[in-house]
This record gives sequence, C-alpha cells and structure tokens, in this order.
Amino acid sequence: MMAAAVAAGQGHEVCLLEKNEKLGKKIYITGKGRCNVTNAADRETFFQNVCTNEKFLYGAFSRFNNQAVMEFLEAAGCSLKIERGGRVFPVSDHASDIIAAFARVLKKENVDIRLKQRAVQILTKSGRFAGVKLADGEKLMGDACIICTGGLSYPSTGSTGDGFRFAEETGHKVIKCRPSLVPLCAEEEWCKELMGLSLKNVAVSLRAGGKEKYSGFGEMLFTHFGVSGPLILSASSYYAEVPPDRAALLIDLKPALSAEQLDKRLLRDFDENRGRQFKNALGELFPAKLIPVMIKLSGIRPEKRVNEITKQERRAFAELMKSLPLTITGTRGFSEAVITKGGVSVKEVNPSTMESKKMKGLYFAGEVLDLDAMTGGFNLQIAWSTGHLAGMCEV
Repeated sequence: MMAAAVAAGQGHEVCLLEKNEKLGKKIYITGKGRCNVTNAADRETFFQNVCTNEKFLYGAFSRFNNQAVMEFLEAAGCSLKIERGGRVFPVSDHASDIIAAFARVLKKENVDIRLKQRAVQILTKSGRFAGVKLADGEKLMGDACIICTGGLSYPSTGSTGDGFRFAEETGHKVIKCRPSLVPLCAEEEWCKELMGLSLKNVAVSLRAGGKEKYSGFGEMLFTHFGVSGPLILSASSYYAEVPPDRAALLIDLKPALSAEQLDKRLLRDFDENRGRQFKNALGELFPAKLIPVMIKLSGIRPEKRVNEITKQERRAFAELMKSLPLTITGTRGFSEAVITKGGVSVKEVNPSTMESKKMKGLYFAGEVLDLDAMTGGFNLQIAWSTGHLAGMCEV
C-alpha cells in the first residue's frame, strides 16, 4: 500500500494486486488488533532493534523514517499516540483506521486496486521485467513491479511465500526462512504444570555453544509446549542464529536481587518460618503454581523443616532462582510467528532504490527481504521505509 501510494504520487499509473478479499489483512491482526504502526525511537535505538542486515536499511530509513511515517498517517486522517517503549498506535486502538488511511491515499492517487487477484508469474523480456501473469490467465504488462508479498508468518493472512518463489524464478537467492518472534519449545515436562502462568519482571539469557546469544528483561508465559510472551518472542530472534543443537534458556526469577541479596532474603524468610515445612514457607517468593516445581527442582524434601535446611541447600536454591534452566529444542511454526527470518538476499538488491541488481524493473520491499527486527513496531517500519523507497522508483 505504501509503495503503491508513493509510486502513484510520482505520476506512475499503478495497479495494486491483492489476493485477499480486502486490503491490509495482516495489519488487522498486528498489535493484537491495535496495529503497533512504528516505534518513536531515535535512530540509534531503532537500529539497535534491527536484527538482520541493518546497514542495508540505512538509506531507506534516512529517506523515510519513523517520524515521516507518523506524519504520513496523521496527514491521511489517522491520529496516533505513543505508548510505553516508544510503541506507536492509532488513538482509536483500531488497526482498521490505519488501513482506512491508506485506502484514502490510494483512492486520492487513483491507484487501481484489484482484490482477489493473485499473481502467479513474473514475466520477463530481454532480461528485464515485462509483466505479471494472474491466476486467471490475464497478463498485465508494465515497466516495473514491486514485490511486497510478505514472508511466511500467519499464512492465513496471505503470506504463503509467493514472493520467495517469484524471486527464485527470476534468478535471485533466497536466504533460508525460519519463524521468528515466535514461542519456543522446551524439553522439560514441568512446563506443562505451569501452563498459563505469566511471570512479570523476570530476566532471561539464551545461551548456546558456551556463548550468550540474547539477554532481556520483561514478561514471559509458560505453555504446554514451552515458553512464550514478549520476552521469549524477542529471544527467538536470536535462537534462529543458534546451531541446530539445543540451546539453554536461563530464567532469573529475582533479577532485582544479587545472589548475595537473595541469600539474605532467604535467610530472613526461613527465619520467619523456622518451624514450618519447606513447602509451606515459599508463599512470599513465588506464585502458588510455581512452588511445587521449584521444590521438585531444588531437591529439598518438601516436608523438611526450614530450620533444618543447610547453608549449601539454601545457596543452591538461591542459585536455582537466579538461573532456572530450560532446554530449548526448537520454535513453534510459521502459523504462530509474528515475522519471517530470512528472505530475498539483500546482496542482490540495491539499497538506494530497492531495485534488483539482477533484473531491471523488479523491486522488493518489506518482509520478503532478508530483514527483521524485534517487537515494538520496528518490523512495520522496515515495511514502510522500504516500500516508500521502492515507490520512488524511476521507470
């Protein structure tokens, strides 16, 4: 939609092919239906949140950054607000208002919108783009084509990998695609016992091959298959870089306390519960659902009197609280992934125009490219910036 609006604004005759029954189907579900449209972070912070090929994005972002997106949408009649962490949403909290704003711009620029029209083949002539063949056999001829088909995440919204196929059929390399910003699967059976338990203000560290791949602070959720929640989705961006062997996720249940402070806290709690059994002395430390699991993992008998717990046992328990281990065996699938990691190799795309280096007249923008970022509106900004730059093309 951004690419089409900008290209039409440049004076081009533009046809937007949308295989769904309505525009912006994926936008409807972003931000839990509110659409986290961008992030108001400064440039340095923004690029700290881009996980893959951030340098490729420099040109597109400098020409059309997060402030420009906000101005574009406000001018199109969609009022915005900035929330915690710089996340930008429509004031109405309705993603449909973002789509309505784009629809107004597209109408104003006389873009020919064709719904329920699926492109099946890129047509070429003398090594350059020549047209597009549709599923019904119709051929649309033109001077340029911008492929903005998304990745593989949430395929029910139309992201079924068409763009990757078009890229490969026209001689482009596609970097292996993986689900990202996605829940993680764990080997430990006790996760099932904690299903539905949400933990706030915890820290996690994802480790593999003796190295820390990611660390973060925030909220997570236990599920029947492993772990999810904002903190885990962020960690998953770095799990994709982990070799196929297992990774370890270490959860710090008390990140505000050092190991020494936590030991003192345990001493105090145990002193106040001197005559009680271990299993009945942990109510102030954990949610009720977590207590049986922590007892089991501690190796301390549930019925043991608190005053009988040894210094060694207490310190080992404190260590467990600071580093609760999970064995990560993989991620959930694309149907649960917010974005796709991987895509059309940026080495084959001109970062100043988004045009293919291998075929004149063919452009790529958005998630179809090997670009991805953390949660918080950064991935949509990648789409807006690259789409805008592709739309500025000269043909």
